[in-house]
Amino acid sequence: MRRYTMAAVIAGLQLWLMSSAALAQEAGWKPCPRCQTSAQRAAATKNDKDHSFYAHDLIGIWGRQGIALSDEVPPMTEWGKAKYETAKPGMGPRAVPLGNDPMMICDPLGFPRWLNYNYGMEFANLPGRTIQFFETYHTFRSIWTDGRSLPKDPEPRWLGYSIGKWDGDTFIVDSNGFDDRSWLDTQGHQHSDEMTTHETYRRLSYDRLEVTLTIDDPKTYTKPWVSKGTLNLSSGTELAEYFCVPSEEATYKKNVRDRAAKPSTP
Repeated sequence: MRRYTMAAVIAGLQLWLMSSAALAQEAGWKPCPRCQTSAQRAAATKNDKDHSFYAHDLIGIWGRQGIALSDEVPPMTEWGKAKYETAKPGMGPRAVPLGNDPMMICDPLGFPRWLNYNYGMEFANLPGRTIQFFETYHTFRSIWTDGRSLPKDPEPRWLGYSIGKWDGDTFIVDSNGFDDRSWLDTQGHQHSDEMTTHETYRRLSYDRLEVTLTIDDPKTYTKPWVSKGTLNLSSGTELAEYFCVPSEEATYKKNVRDRAAKPSTP
């Protein structure tokens, strides 16, 4: 009798799991780009290769990682070297336990670091502007497409000021007015408030987006820093809520990073 009872319990549990999955699917909730399993990704993208697309339509969620900066870092100016030396990154060849990376105290990542250090981004169009939404820190950026020019003497912002336009099948974005407290990457590369950026986005196919990023900061680097990459469309996903919470960061610092920074005693 016990064996039949257990079989009934297992069968009931299987039916409950199946019905729960069906309800979740019916409700329309989708995993975040990093949360999607290989099986879910395969099912969601099986028809992407042959899918038609419109080159001027960038709407969708792109990538599970960002566009990495090129390893070919331009030579720094004396001012740039001095500022670089003040950085104490928490990882990489210059890693210092705890370090002073601004992201460790939940400072905004700034741009273009948000493009580099990101778990997926989504484009959406509004009248006169394109919104670029980043899952990391749950942040959006306005790219104005209403014909305005970049400000000549901007008050610095973490994300700067951005304007965009289409040139053929390429969406071009130019930006200035960046707050120089942000880093460019986890290695501590710096920038000044005179930095400008130039981005291009070109949809190669329904599921592939070609991206180029040019950082031009003569105060910090002796020549432009150019990076290129390709992002895949994250079909079947939606961006999750991902904030940097100071109280959680403080707890992680106390329980993990502070302990790691202290040498163990025999």
